[in-house]
Amino acid sequence: MSRLYTLKDNSVENQVFVNRIIAAFCIVVLLTIGLGVRLIYLQIVGHEHYATLAKENSVKIQPLVPTRGMIYDRNGKILAENTQSFSLELIPEQIEDLDGTLTKLQELLNIPNEKIEQFQKQRKRQKRFISTPLLLSMTDEEIAKFAVVRPYFPGVDIQSRLVRHYPYADLAAHVVGYVSRINEAEMKTLSLSEYRGSSHVGKLGIESFYESQLHGKTGYAEIETNVQSRAINTFNTVSPVTGANLYLTLDIDLQKTAYDALEGYNGAVVALDIKTGGVLVFSSRPGFDPNPFVVGIDYDAYQALQSSENQPLYNRALRGLYPPGSTLKPFVALAGLEYNAVSFEQKHYCPGYYQLPNVPHKYRDWKHGGHGAVNMSEAITESCDVYFYSLASVLGIDNMHTFLQQFGFGEKTGIDLVGEKTGLLPSREWKQQQKKQAWYPGETLITGIGQGFLQVTPVQLARATATLANGGTVVTPFLVDKIVSTTETSAGTENLGKKVIPLNPINIQHITDAMVNVVHDSQGTAKNIGKHITYHIAGKTGTAQVFNIKQEARYNENSIDFKLHDHALFIAFAPAENPKIAVAVVVENGGHGGSVAAPIAGKVIAQYLESLDVQ
Repeated sequence: MSRLYTLKDNSVENQVFVNRIIAAFCIVVLLTIGLGVRLIYLQIVGHEHYATLAKENSVKIQPLVPTRGMIYDRNGKILAENTQSFSLELIPEQIEDLDGTLTKLQELLNIPNEKIEQFQKQRKRQKRFISTPLLLSMTDEEIAKFAVVRPYFPGVDIQSRLVRHYPYADLAAHVVGYVSRINEAEMKTLSLSEYRGSSHVGKLGIESFYESQLHGKTGYAEIETNVQSRAINTFNTVSPVTGANLYLTLDIDLQKTAYDALEGYNGAVVALDIKTGGVLVFSSRPGFDPNPFVVGIDYDAYQALQSSENQPLYNRALRGLYPPGSTLKPFVALAGLEYNAVSFEQKHYCPGYYQLPNVPHKYRDWKHGGHGAVNMSEAITESCDVYFYSLASVLGIDNMHTFLQQFGFGEKTGIDLVGEKTGLLPSREWKQQQKKQAWYPGETLITGIGQGFLQVTPVQLARATATLANGGTVVTPFLVDKIVSTTETSAGTENLGKKVIPLNPINIQHITDAMVNVVHDSQGTAKNIGKHITYHIAGKTGTAQVFNIKQEARYNENSIDFKLHDHALFIAFAPAENPKIAVAVVVENGGHGGSVAAPIAGKVIAQYLESLDVQ
């Protein structure tokens, strides 16, 4: 057999060896450079970040939640306070099987699923070492049940916390609002530094509008811990700043009078201090108890509120939209005087209906057979529709829109609450834009008696009434009179209502006198509340239709469903000679302003003037 031998090529082998050495050297150089760059980044560029991480391995930053500010009425009565309660809290970092622990606690204490879900959402936005509440306001029975098994639940304990409480419950719910757990949407908008450790935020009313003042400033404590995350030392503390206390213009006793007077009806009452715009009464009925929302209202209770046909969660004083009905007539009458469309003594004959030239349709008066010949004072006193059909026709929709807009109709009042609606003051431009239709003369007529497209909110109506009582000075309604913090006392929302409508004082006096007759004249539509009082009330009743009645049909409230009854309205200010208070009342399906809405305003006015010792 022959064998093949391969002779070694030393030069080739040397070259391969050299190449390998060079490659290895390059790799070493590159790795050295990479290590150097990394060291430079760690020591210089990323020093602060990694130093913080290293510190947090031994130091925990524990947020110190500030105490929420209190809310008081004008007389110092507490409307929102913080009461001590016991809560079941978990520290996720100290619990090996969080889901299993939650399941066991749910079975033990009969915890609803929604509270488990709320806990899961809240703990995900916080550090694992922060104690997170699962149950607030524990009952004695719940505390006793957990105390027995406490040793078997490491990382779970009962803590003492301050919980928001509303002593007047449904009476002031729509004004004060409430706080509730922070939801996912709010998590994205709230400052993480300020709300770290906080579980609740204002949702409605004053609690929401003044959230930043009420919440205060979050503090923190730097706590040194061991490898088991147990605190061994606290070496730096920044104390939280307590939230400011708010003092409202609201009179809770007056609020109760208005709320109780609405019993049996849905509706709203708003009363203003005429000179300042301070809100004395802001009542919406039915109300609701805000306290369950603080600790977490259960699903069935919330659905009952949501599905109720009476809509207790709906703030009628702020968001309710109603035709003003005949309460608009004093303003239309004043427009007629200001535009010289009519004189105060000029008579107009009312046969019980009004017809436009060459139009067969009859616009009916509320009084069958009519009022006969009436001047402006008599038309306001007896609420003659035909007089105001005629006046509206002479004024025209353009003049009415311009004049009424000055009194704030069709725009927000600027009150310090979230969610106010603008109402609707119709015009040619509005109808063309919204309905793509021209404005018809008949629509001008029904606007003149506060019907048709026109819609107002109770607070808007109260502001317009106060403006009339002020002789044209517009006030902005506000609820917070002063804000008292640990460092200073400041005024609440600045009253921006400095606009003055240029009105003839003689015309104002004519309208005021006519409104006094509404209450104190034997023919007045609200004459029943004018008896046995020593001061004068200037008022105007209103009845707003809920549905349209056919041309030849007659309205009979006894034959229709209660929900189809007319709304009852009343506006007033008193004393007429030196006004102190303006009131607007809306009673849904109340029927008659004089018999239902006016007595409510009468009670509010009497109590307020008595407190001022005005007789």
